Amino acid sequence: MCAFSVAACVLLARRLTSTSWPLQNAELSFVLISAAAYCASFGFRAIGWRRMFPSCGRPDRAGCLAACGAAAASGVVLPFRLDYLVKISVLRRLRGNALALETIVLSIVALGIVDSITMLPLAISALATSGPVFRAPLTVVVLFCVGCLGVLLAGHRLVRLPLVGRSRRATAICRRIGENIVVTRSMLVAGVLLFACWTSRTLGSVFLLLALGGGFSPTLALVILCMAGATSILPITAGGAVAGMGATAGVLFALGASRDVALNFPLASGLLLTVAALTAAAAGFAGSLASGLRGRLVFPGGLARVGG
Repeated sequence: MCAFSVAACVLLARRLTSTSWPLQNAELSFVLISAAAYCASFGFRAIGWRRMFPSCGRPDRAGCLAACGAAAASGVVLPFRLDYLVKISVLRRLRGNALALETIVLSIVALGIVDSITMLPLAISALATSGPVFRAPLTVVVLFCVGCLGVLLAGHRLVRLPLVGRSRRATAICRRIGENIVVTRSMLVAGVLLFACWTSRTLGSVFLLLALGGGFSPTLALVILCMAGATSILPITAGGAVAGMGATAGVLFALGASRDVALNFPLASGLLLTVAALTAAAAGFAGSLASGLRGRLVFPGGLARVGG
């Protein structure tokens, strides 16, 4: 599936632009820096997600990295946010991660809330520095992030909201979320790590723009990041990947970028992000396998008795 997506990016670039593939005329050094920044973002996200679990039962870093990478790679092709199912199944199947389904789901909900909150400074910066064309959509992004901050601060008081109290199921869900999503030291550390994730994505976009001849523009990278992040929450088109590429191309066109840059950047960004996700997944699976092999070497007798 991911190989098909990569091939699709190459064919689209050949069809819509004057290049045979998105990175044909790109500066190699900037492309490598961008790819490294994208890979780092998955590392920060995986460690941040791990902090969302209770301290007494956290999965290992390798498992979180494998699940994050596999989910991001599958999200390119899977519709209706089915990449969440990939993340859950990968984490549960890896060795040593005997976690309850509810625990993983609550950690993903907490990750999404904290993730949106950490995007708030970047969204405000993009809103303050961009032109009037993007004021309305960026305002929606800022309001959504502020809403997530309100959910976090409200905690167990969510059940007191009038709309929530009308439904018994909504009350039960909000009570469960409020009990498990509270401001703790681990959550603050996770917020710092997720902010580092978004910062790495921004740097990756800046250097990719430079590689494609789009010039140095942190503001443009912030606008692209926030718009793509907003479209990714929509339950449509392969987990939002297609919508994100379309939004990115629209932003570049609106800001006066050349046709080749406007079309090649989202394709190249999708290509690099997919490769980075696959790299993160492979590294996570390898780390989990290595941990299992070390466990067999350290406790060979115990494993033999269990197997017998």
